[in-house]
Amino acid sequence: MKPSRTDHSIAAKWRAAAAVGACFTIFLWAGLAEISGASNATTRPSEAPLGKYLLQFENSYHNVTSLKADFTQSSFAWGRRRVESGTLYLEQGGKMRWEYQKPEQKLFLSTGKDMLLYIPAEKQLTVTPVKSADDVRIPLAVLLSRLDLKKMFSRIEFANQALHPDPGDRVLRGIPRSRFKGDYSSALIELTPRFDVRRLVVFYSDNSTMQFEFSNFRRNLAVDPSLFDFKPPPGTEIIHQ
Repeated sequence: MKPSRTDHSIAAKWRAAAAVGACFTIFLWAGLAEISGASNATTRPSEAPLGKYLLQFENSYHNVTSLKADFTQSSFAWGRRRVESGTLYLEQGGKMRWEYQKPEQKLFLSTGKDMLLYIPAEKQLTVTPVKSADDVRIPLAVLLSRLDLKKMFSRIEFANQALHPDPGDRVLRGIPRSRFKGDYSSALIELTPRFDVRRLVVFYSDNSTMQFEFSNFRRNLAVDPSLFDFKPPPGTEIIHQ
């Protein structure tokens, strides 16, 4: 039985949202390094005004070369809710690996050159060159190199009232620049006192949302290069976009 048009729409929305959310989340993972530098020592993150807080967040990014964490990804669209979870690996150079384990296995991979989505149950691999991935619009080349929130957002503000953050956490709301408004309408980022990204919520223009929650952070670990090299099994349908 062929999937319905609604099923196709949901699948397309999920894949696009996963791509946007994945890349967007990585870009915001500056917080996994310790705060460093004398300029950050005088003001605690929980007390800093917005400008200083953003500078602390950006500066804390500079020492991160690789990351690993567990994630839970939840989507809310067209009256339906879907939750997936797994393990995330990031490495300098725009490389990332999202290993979805529940409720079904799935792999979302960026080699820094191409983005790959492999769904074992469908025996299907979708390949999209990073440079032509217009649905993402996030500059992978700067991931884990230099965080600049002003390149992503036209406006940033504190928004603790928009979520129920853990004690000591702060919440930022980002409004996208005009070039990104077709991808999402706004985003909320909950940061711990050490600038770990605890939660990311992305809002889309069709009133759907995507939420990521992270735990068990490990940073600057040795990552096996083979994690970012995927060979599809024989018989896999390969779709180039």
